[in-house]
Amino acid sequence: MKALMIQGAGSNVGKSLLVAGLCRAAKLRGLSVAPFKPQNMSNNAAVTADGGEIGRAQALQAMACGLEPHTDMNPVLLKPESETGSQVVVQGKRIATVKARDYAALKPSLMAPVLDSFNRLKSQHDLVIVEGAGSPAEVNLRSGDIANMGFARAAECPVILTGDIDRGGVIAQIVGTQAVLDPADNAMIAGFLINKFRGDPRLFDDGYRLIAARTGWRGYGVVPFFTDASKLPAEDALDLPKGGGAGGYKIAALTLSRIANFDDLDPLAQEPGVSLQMVRAGEAIAGDTDLVIIPGSKSTRGDLAYLRAQGWDVDLAAHLRRGGRVLGICGGYQMLGQIVRDPAGIEGPAGETIGLGALAVDTVMTPDKRLTRTEAVHAATNLAMQGYEIHIGRTDGPDRARPFAYVDGQPEGAVSANGRVMGSYLHGMFANDAFRAGFLHQIGAAASGLTYGAGVEAVLDALAAHLETHVHVAALLALAR
Repeated sequence: MKALMIQGAGSNVGKSLLVAGLCRAAKLRGLSVAPFKPQNMSNNAAVTADGGEIGRAQALQAMACGLEPHTDMNPVLLKPESETGSQVVVQGKRIATVKARDYAALKPSLMAPVLDSFNRLKSQHDLVIVEGAGSPAEVNLRSGDIANMGFARAAECPVILTGDIDRGGVIAQIVGTQAVLDPADNAMIAGFLINKFRGDPRLFDDGYRLIAARTGWRGYGVVPFFTDASKLPAEDALDLPKGGGAGGYKIAALTLSRIANFDDLDPLAQEPGVSLQMVRAGEAIAGDTDLVIIPGSKSTRGDLAYLRAQGWDVDLAAHLRRGGRVLGICGGYQMLGQIVRDPAGIEGPAGETIGLGALAVDTVMTPDKRLTRTEAVHAATNLAMQGYEIHIGRTDGPDRARPFAYVDGQPEGAVSANGRVMGSYLHGMFANDAFRAGFLHQIGAAASGLTYGAGVEAVLDALAAHLETHVHVAALLALAR
């Protein structure tokens, strides 16, 4: 019943991956281990066994531990809805939408549920490995902190500080963090790790010794860049590959400004017969694209405006005239309809937005959120699949007479009369190997024998072995208390 926390000297230093790898390493050592992140900010969420939602990274870390995801693993999840405001999810349930400047006033009240979830996990497992958020060096956010040193001190949890050498300036990252933290926060740090090294790690020996000498902290290893990380589900849309494989079937996925639950894309990116291209701001949808995927969004009407600002509505119309296919998932499904109404202003200012008009359906935003794991049968192939739903809004209209799938015998989603435009609320469908192969065959792509889930498990094992080789794992785990 011990815990250890991995914090970062900056954002995106690889904390999530390190925690996943350490979780798998601890599991392989025979320990009962669980992941924990007090506060996460992500629109890429997972639906848990207890009917809530947590950050996708904690779901992957749970897999590394051999556990089902649970809301206690990420008790506070912030889901950005605009540049200045986020939905606040506490222990799996939405409690409010607040502006960034108002969140500081809310934070102190969230420490109680954070510690409640943490202590529950700690009582059930030999070890809890905790992931910080951002960096403790952001001392302007220290007051009321629940994500880094505020949590570490409240939970009496020792900290390992991680720096990203791939970005450069790692010595300043770590030494500078010590310089700006107050003495009581510094006292929680038991050592440091250097992550994402490329080349011969011995070339950093002098820098490693300098950090140890300047800080007085012990170094626990230099971790070489883990190239197979791209085969694990991405937490951040920025981590999605810009271009996929060299397969002949070309899929373009739109990188929306509020892209959400884009784990749908990870299995497709690994299909050898598919080339998955992420279309980013300022880029056009290529004329030789076979299938366009409009993914989920945390702000459907806002991302409709964003989509049009990129000119993607014109590209989509041309794509359909050429005989191409379109799949809209969740928010993307809503965008494909005739109109999206939000009379209560749930996702932003109250009002309505004309949709892309590719499906004969309309959507009305409602305050109730559908949050569930789902068993379904694909209408076109009659193949079973499992997925999850995480959305607000009700969608209906004539094209619902041609459903994308059936859930408990009831129609789900919609398909256009010519069969080339499809919409569904089901996320995670492509993680199902048999369904993915059948769907790709149906739309004219070459399917493979890829076993996606087994592949993720194999990469987690390889990540654990990678850390065992380059990190003093036994000494690191011995720090837990």
